[in-house]
Amino acid sequence: MKILFIAEAQSFMVNAIMKNLKEANFEVEFVKPKVNDIDAVQKDSLIILMYLGDYVDNISETLVYIKDITVEGEKKLFLVGADAEVKTVKQTIPEQLITGVLARPLNVKELVDLMNDTVSDLEMREAKKHLLVVDDDPIMLRTIKEWLSAKYNVTMVNSGMNAITYLAKNRPDLVLLDYEMPVCSGPQTLEMMRSEAATSDIPVMFLTAKGDRESVMKVLALKPEGYLLKTMKPAEIIEALESFFEKKKMSELKRL
Repeated sequence: MKILFIAEAQSFMVNAIMKNLKEANFEVEFVKPKVNDIDAVQKDSLIILMYLGDYVDNISETLVYIKDITVEGEKKLFLVGADAEVKTVKQTIPEQLITGVLARPLNVKELVDLMNDTVSDLEMREAKKHLLVVDDDPIMLRTIKEWLSAKYNVTMVNSGMNAITYLAKNRPDLVLLDYEMPVCSGPQTLEMMRSEAATSDIPVMFLTAKGDRESVMKVLALKPEGYLLKTMKPAEIIEALESFFEKKKMSELKRL
């Protein structure tokens, strides 16, 4: 597993951390806190480790960039630093995007153990099917995530345009797409997905609050892989998803 290690300089402690991580079989990519430098090497790293210092007061653009790649690339972000330095970072990067914080003076063994645990979590996550849930209702998003996270890797976005932005760099196994949304509706989002080669074959199921015949026929006319009523019980939704993935698996086996 590759760790992107961001620090102002390769100090004695930074070198000690890198040495211990490499001895634990991690690939470590050291980079200074500059947007262009980070951008050149961040793609293959799912873990970002920042060794903080006074320099964090002067890297607002870099912190914005780190926030963006943490969201878009679903990376795990860890900070090592003093309380004041961590507080400065959190003014730009929301706390919910920060996986862990370690204080100085640092227990390097504790850090290595934390990285090993994170790799285990990432490997478990990669083994799960990846769902992108698109809904403008934050309560619905949290509810769906709560229901499905034990079995699936769930990413949430709150608009059709945010879904398109996310899909430009990520490929989920299934998109659960709200039918009725402001600005960019579910059908419009699906149309944009189908118009691009990179996203045209990503499976989509609609989420809809309307179960009457006319509404259902409108949904089915768009030829999604199916639809889920928002009034369904959690077990019914999970059963529908399991059935979809099982049928998809059998179809792929038949083509072999």
